[in-house]
Amino acid sequence: MRKTGWLLSAALISIATPGFAQDTQSATSVTESASAPGEETTNSGDIIVTATRRAEALSDVPIAVSAVTAESLQNSGANDIRQLNQLAPSLLVSSTGSEANGSARIRGIGTVGDNPGLESSVAVFIDGVYRSRSGIGLNELGEIDRVEVLRGPQGTLFGRNASAGLIHIISKKPSFEFGGMGEISYGNYDFIRAQGAVTGPLTEQLAARLEGVYVKRDGFYRDPANNTRVNDRDRYFVRGQLLFEPSDDLSFRLIGDYTKRDEKCCAAVYLGNDVVNTIGNLNTPVTPGTGGPLPAVGNNNNIVDVLNDLGQPLSRFQNAYSRVISVSPGRSFAGDTKDWGVSLEANWNLGPATLTSITGYRDYKSGQASDTDYSSVDILYRAPGVTGRAFRTFSQELRLQGSAFDDKLDWLVGAFYADEDLHVNDNLRFGNQYGRFATCRIVSGGALSALYSPTSPGCLAARPAAFGAASPAVYAAFDRLDSINDRGSTLDRYFQNSRNYAFFTHNIFHLTSNLDLTVGLRYTNERKRFRATFGNDNTACVANQQALVPFLTNPALAAVAGGLIGLSCQGNSTSELNGVTIRDRRSEDEWTGTGVLSYKPNDDLLFYASYSRGYKAGGFNLDRSALKAPTLPFAATPGGAQGLVGNLQFDPEINNAIELGGKYSSGPLSLNVALFRQQFDSFQLNTFNGTVFLVQNINGCSTDLAGADRDLSAATGSCAAKNVTYGVSSTGVEIEAALRPARDVNVSLGFTYANTKYRGDLVGNDRGVPLDPALRVLPGNNLSNAPEVVVTGSASWTPEIGSSGLRGLVYVDARLTGDYNTGSDLFPQKAEEGYTVVNARVGLRGPREIWAVEFWAQNVFNTNYAQVAFNSPFQAGATSAPFVDPAFPGNRQLFSAFLAEPRTYGLTLRTRF
Repeated sequence: MRKTGWLLSAALISIATPGFAQDTQSATSVTESASAPGEETTNSGDIIVTATRRAEALSDVPIAVSAVTAESLQNSGANDIRQLNQLAPSLLVSSTGSEANGSARIRGIGTVGDNPGLESSVAVFIDGVYRSRSGIGLNELGEIDRVEVLRGPQGTLFGRNASAGLIHIISKKPSFEFGGMGEISYGNYDFIRAQGAVTGPLTEQLAARLEGVYVKRDGFYRDPANNTRVNDRDRYFVRGQLLFEPSDDLSFRLIGDYTKRDEKCCAAVYLGNDVVNTIGNLNTPVTPGTGGPLPAVGNNNNIVDVLNDLGQPLSRFQNAYSRVISVSPGRSFAGDTKDWGVSLEANWNLGPATLTSITGYRDYKSGQASDTDYSSVDILYRAPGVTGRAFRTFSQELRLQGSAFDDKLDWLVGAFYADEDLHVNDNLRFGNQYGRFATCRIVSGGALSALYSPTSPGCLAARPAAFGAASPAVYAAFDRLDSINDRGSTLDRYFQNSRNYAFFTHNIFHLTSNLDLTVGLRYTNERKRFRATFGNDNTACVANQQALVPFLTNPALAAVAGGLIGLSCQGNSTSELNGVTIRDRRSEDEWTGTGVLSYKPNDDLLFYASYSRGYKAGGFNLDRSALKAPTLPFAATPGGAQGLVGNLQFDPEINNAIELGGKYSSGPLSLNVALFRQQFDSFQLNTFNGTVFLVQNINGCSTDLAGADRDLSAATGSCAAKNVTYGVSSTGVEIEAALRPARDVNVSLGFTYANTKYRGDLVGNDRGVPLDPALRVLPGNNLSNAPEVVVTGSASWTPEIGSSGLRGLVYVDARLTGDYNTGSDLFPQKAEEGYTVVNARVGLRGPREIWAVEFWAQNVFNTNYAQVAFNSPFQAGATSAPFVDPAFPGNRQLFSAFLAEPRTYGLTLRTRF
């Protein structure tokens, strides 16, 4: 792990003077800050949250929850949920192949976001309305009152259930006092961000709020060949609200918002690993080289030579963090996103009970082009204006809550209904150099390497009778593959309707004056209907299958025949699917719940123990490649593609969790500790293996598989269904603390140790099928993006300057992340060493923050790290003696990565009135 002396010193100081993972300068009411800007309170425990759907002090809530205040968000520079990482140690939010693919993890558990068929293990709510995928929450936040991060299974308090945790973002509501704010920021990469808001009364009973954000910035990646930048920002966000309070007992809050993004995302760089008997990782890459024609240089990776011969500069493998990328001519990362919605929240005090209704409608559309091979060689692409996904979601939540038996019982009953239509269009096509790349890949990596000639037809310098009587058929297949350029999907369309309803209850029994028992229960009914239609113009796949399938059983021809078929039909790209429609449906009924026993011996101290069961629905893998392996034609399967539709299904994810916790809050000090143990059955894993996306449920086997789950066979490693058990566990401790040693000083600390790992013997689902060999590294190892240790800390100092009301600001926060692996298949080349990210802000503020000027920097020390590393698409080479790679028997895989943002800095001018 990379460490520096100053960080160790800072960590020791933080431990000696505990802080909290959020700033506590402002007391927070149910929906809005109770303190005026610049004013401060003295008790760090008086943050009021609604995590239990009741307004309670954070220190009195017997669950693990972090509440990040508006002041803390502003100081840290958080504009979307990714930047919450600096403030909540158990949370990690990252994005990958597009802005729609965000993934949130809590305690090391989350869902890889590249497949829209998977819902998130960590649910995102904004103003009580469920956002069906985490990536949809990667918009600008606008002015926020607070963010609550609930850890562990959720389902008896919020409308939508979640297996690992929940992020609830609460925006500032309209005020009956006129006010507003405005700010403008400018920074490096020509960053411009402007934000404004105004609020006030329209009548005595009606208040309004209008706000907007505009952001523009150059991209962090540079493509010198095309003189363009990628991963830029060009977006705006508007939100309007009306608050109608006809009486003291009745209120309505109407919210409408709209987001537009027109941005190029998301480029990736080569890592340059896996060469000449050495395994690099994200921090110690090995630089590939080329030493002449194959096979003379036996230690070369043949894919590197092929790419180089077809136009890929070798310099792109040498320094990933230069952020210089390779983009095929004519290809684009252009993306367009529109996200809008309306919601209506009604609260009616009926006397003995309060009725709450939250009605929401969301419409989200995201289109994303890509140079999908991330190289200068045109291998794969998605065209702009065709590929995209759209979610249209209606949701309705009802809650009725009150007290009974002389306040001995606080009861809550609720119901939730959601109906969502998901449309996905895909047109993944082979590029204009795919055919030559594919034939050169075969020739250079096998018995024909002496004939390697990237400028000759079929990449063959000559065509001897190397295959006997089969030679004409084999060489004809080479020619078909050589000409398979710009073929593939014309338009694949996926339709999914998800309808779910649930009934839930959450009840707190006050057994004595200081002993409470909480009991919650939820019933969920989930139904999904699926349909897909395919269009494809790749006729070479069918022709090569017909010509070469008979030779797959011939030991002398099997490797070449299988390679030609596989590369012709990669990802089930075949005209055999042209015009084909498949259908399926699935339904589930699930009971979940929670039980909490909490004891409060005095006003400052709370202890609790809880059990909860969480659930995330099963569904469909929205990727045609999951239907079957590409070697045999669909016609060989009874029922064709429809007969294989069951291969797209995956089972629901279940989490059984226990937690022990304690909270202390008195005056300037608060301390929260939670011990947890979670066990996941049928954990939903989405993995890209370099060719296709695999979606597989992960379970364990209580009997010894003798290493059969770690080999290259898809047939070994089965388990009797009666011996199938949980496959993933997360065990650890969380500490959050805050100290306010002086009126103008706040110090905070968050610490999480989470051992989030797979069992030692793994199977594919609850029926005990063998694990896919692409996942052979998983057994016994930690999950991806699940560091065992995370430490966060922040300190703010807002001293008075003179007696005119001026205040200074000195703020710094840091997140220390331990070692972890960024790839969901856990290949060692994707390992990331530990790192630290520091943000800082200094400024001067006028009385009551009427004006402010602030200098800021994100990632102050320009820490280089990757969000996710992955197998470069279709770029797995062949082994040539004496090369031996223990991580990749039989091939040499190249790797690419989506990098985190570099250092940014700038100036912000702000006013409040």
